[in-house]
Amino acid sequence: MRQLLTCLLCGLLALSASAAAASPQQGGDPRVLVLGAVSDDPGTDYERLKPLLDYVVARLGGAGIREGRILMARDVRQMASYLRRGRVDWVTGSAATGMRLQMQAGAQPLVLDERNGASRCHAVVFVRRDGSVRRLEDLRGRSIAFANGSSTGAYYVPALQLLERRLPLQVLASPLDRPGGDAVGYVFARSQANIAAWVDRRLVDAGAASDADWDNPQSTPSTSRDGFVVIDRSPAYPCAIEMARGDLAPVVRDRLRDVLLQTAGDPDAREPMLEFSQTTRFLPVDAGAAAGLRRVREGVARVRAEVE
Repeated sequence: MRQLLTCLLCGLLALSASAAAASPQQGGDPRVLVLGAVSDDPGTDYERLKPLLDYVVARLGGAGIREGRILMARDVRQMASYLRRGRVDWVTGSAATGMRLQMQAGAQPLVLDERNGASRCHAVVFVRRDGSVRRLEDLRGRSIAFANGSSTGAYYVPALQLLERRLPLQVLASPLDRPGGDAVGYVFARSQANIAAWVDRRLVDAGAASDADWDNPQSTPSTSRDGFVVIDRSPAYPCAIEMARGDLAPVVRDRLRDVLLQTAGDPDAREPMLEFSQTTRFLPVDAGAAAGLRRVREGVARVRAEVE
């Protein structure tokens, strides 16, 4: 019996040790800069993020940084937890992701991303040209396809546009389902190409997209787009943003911002930036960008309160 109790005690101690090892410790090494991203393909995203991280770390020695690491999260909730525990210092992502991290973990905007020459985006709602829908109000009792529950231009911003027109949103079981009453039914299509295909085949009455995806033939094929018409275009908002942990040491935060802002003038940064996200330069968060971010934040808060 004594031998059995000893074995059980040893087993419990081993399990406790394993659990402790598996749980991240509060805070991190102040000499290590950790870049985070929400990803469903960590291997691919690691390869695209690492060159710019290496470039930045090599220029942060004066701020006490000696090493860079990357930490992926499966969703925004997990990334917010990493930020609150000090496990991540810098997060890259969409405007909606950034605003959710600000709301949930106190992250603060660092710089804007200019990708393929564009730093501001608009959300558009489009329908078939030969249909009867010509304005958002015509979508009462009809359906719209969004991309996914984290998209800025293909979910949060167009959803806010609908809510501001007093058009309640109702989730549908499938594209073939229909909403009740005066609501606008919505489904997630998971990709912009699927949204275009569903509108083209009349599975849904409308689709949402960022203008970048609307103008991209790979996302919205021109053969389909010729039969579509845009019925709504949102005010501008930042396409993508870099966020810093709210309590990141000011000397690190300020130097990180300076290095990112200076990349556009450094030939050595060109390839790392293009690999990062086809980034052409980083820009300061000016008054116009701040207003766009406030609107995205309003959209996130309202959609999460009234729809989700």
